[in-house]
Parts: sequence; C-alpha cells; structure tokens
Amino acid sequence: MNHAQKGFTLIELMIVVAIIGILAAVAIPQYQDYTARTQVSRVVGEVSALKSNAESIFNNGGAVANVDNLNATPQREIGIGWTGSNLVANADTAPNHGLTINGGDTATMSWEVTLGTDASAAVRGATITVSRTANGAYTCETTPPTTSNGWKDSYAPAGCPVS
Repeated sequence: MNHAQKGFTLIELMIVVAIIGILAAVAIPQYQDYTARTQVSRVVGEVSALKSNAESIFNNGGAVANVDNLNATPQREIGIGWTGSNLVANADTAPNHGLTINGGDTATMSWEVTLGTDASAAVRGATITVSRTANGAYTCETTPPTTSNGWKDSYAPAGCPVS
C-alpha cells in the first residue's frame, strides 16, 4: 500500500508560525516609527507653508493677525490663512484651529502648533514652532512632548530639528 502524505506536519506549521511571529515583531515597531515620523513631517510642512502668506502680508504693509484678537490694534491685520489639521490639537476649535501666533505685528514673529487629536501617541504633545527674524529668515524647531510616551528625536525632520 502506498501512503502518501496529505498535509503539513505539526513541526512544519510551527516553523511557519514562528517565522511570521518574528517578522511581525520586527515590522510593527518599524511601521509605528515610520507613521510617527511622517506625521511630524506632515505638520511641519503644513505650518511651514504659512511662510509665504506671512511674507505677502508684510509686503503689503499689514500685520499677521492673531485670530484671537483680530483687529485689536489700529494696524491692518490679516489672517495668516491657517485652516487647521487633524493632527493638531484643538484643530476643530474656531477661530484659531490650534495655531498660536506670537508677535504678528512685528517682523520678528512666530507661530506654533501642538500635535494632538489624530497624531500617534509617540508624537502627541510635540510642538512645532516656525520663527521669523527681522531680516526675513525663517527657522523651525520641534519641541518634544513633556510626557515620555515613546518620543524619539529622529521623528523630527532635518529642516525642523529638536530644540
């Protein structure tokens, strides 16, 4: 009689499960790091895009309005054009949608956002600050979250290093 094998042995199945487990143990943390890094990069890109709006306002003789006190001074204040981001804390809160503007009526100004809402736990609470010097040069810096929730300095993009 010929008894042909009709399936996998228990050892073969256990080897396959072990291989899948090892691959998952390596891949999941790498994916979480990738997700956190891309979220920070996305928010940096979103807030850095406001530079051209700020320059346009200054070049037209205006001041960047802190939307919390729009038209609080006699100088012509113009909103910077921030509409929010689902990765930014308080993005659904009008009128500022999570953006804080400091010194919008001077050439040396800055704005910042804090990651929250839909951002991964590792980056939630990190702050992105874009600052303008008197000569029109911009800098960007990332401030890590105050709580230790898995933050790595490598999450900050090269153009917006950790302060």
